[in-house]
Amino acid sequence: MSNITITDAAQDYLADLLSKQNTTGIGIRIFITEPGTPRAETCIAYCKPGEEKPEDSVLGLKSFTAYIDAASEPFMGDAVVDYANDRMGGQLTIKAPNAKVPMVNEDSPISEQINYYLQTEINPGLASHGGQVSFVDIDEGIVILRFGGGCQGCGQADVTLKEGIEKTLLERIPGLKGVRDVTDHSNRENAYY
Repeated sequence: MSNITITDAAQDYLADLLSKQNTTGIGIRIFITEPGTPRAETCIAYCKPGEEKPEDSVLGLKSFTAYIDAASEPFMGDAVVDYANDRMGGQLTIKAPNAKVPMVNEDSPISEQINYYLQTEINPGLASHGGQVSFVDIDEGIVILRFGGGCQGCGQADVTLKEGIEKTLLERIPGLKGVRDVTDHSNRENAYY
């Protein structure tokens, strides 16, 4: 179960906000954007019935349900959501001390290390082109990746692969030899270029 604490004051405040949404069964969803990087931001959003994801952790609170994003959850250790009254009326605060801490080290399985750097460093950059890359396999030190979205069929994909992705992964993970792409770039229907 999640190590996140939502104080009674925060629950009361959120319950009051949720009651004004006129949506039966509405809850909240807690997630971290770019977890494990210096740019990590912890966010709370309304979560209408059906907007939660099947892999979310469900936290049943006294008057509503909180859904914890599965990919963010490992970074939410010791997180506290609180509500404090101040001169301006009050403020919801989220402290997630581990949100920016990488969850892998050199002892982690190599596939986890690769996935971690893809999610935190490589995909956020590709997202601006509507693209992403996913880990397929590792074969004798060669990482096999699949480009998707706007990267598929993009004429720059091989440059991105060698200059950006391979360089980053080889710097971060000792023992890798290179990166290969399994994507068929002859299919250009979604290409960015």
